[in-house]
Amino acid sequence: MTELEEIYNRYFKDVYLFVYSLSKNQYIAEDITSETFLKAMNSLDSFKGDSDIKVWLFQIAKNSYYSYLRKNKRIVPTEKFPKETDGINIEKEIVDREQSMRIHKILHHLPDPYKEVFSLRMFGELSYKEIGEIFGKTDNWAAVTFYRAKKKINEKMRDSR
Repeated sequence: MTELEEIYNRYFKDVYLFVYSLSKNQYIAEDITSETFLKAMNSLDSFKGDSDIKVWLFQIAKNSYYSYLRKNKRIVPTEKFPKETDGINIEKEIVDREQSMRIHKILHHLPDPYKEVFSLRMFGELSYKEIGEIFGKTDNWAAVTFYRAKKKINEKMRDSR
């Protein structure tokens, strides 16, 4: 197995989930994830190893997603339809889905860097150190920013009840 195949197999899911957390769209996430690994493949020789490879891939994915947004400003995302369930605890699923949608809507309206730090931490499962590296800041900055984002989300959740 080549080095790139190992990287792809190890980090595909993480990159996909990170992009999905930003886009909230399966198809966009798939496209951006593919683009991320294509860009990584083309520039693997230039990777200096200053940061973790996962952080490097997330930076490529983030930049690719923002480039996508700039190019597609006028595209309106289609509504997502709930997937069929087998009827097991549908009430809990609806409540959880509603809660999740409320959190995602609040997160969508948070200013940067709160939105990005929260997404990287919760959906990308990055450490504070890795998040700090992405932003060129300290791990303490990342932890404080995450805490503030979480606090803002909690306040908005309370206000919208």
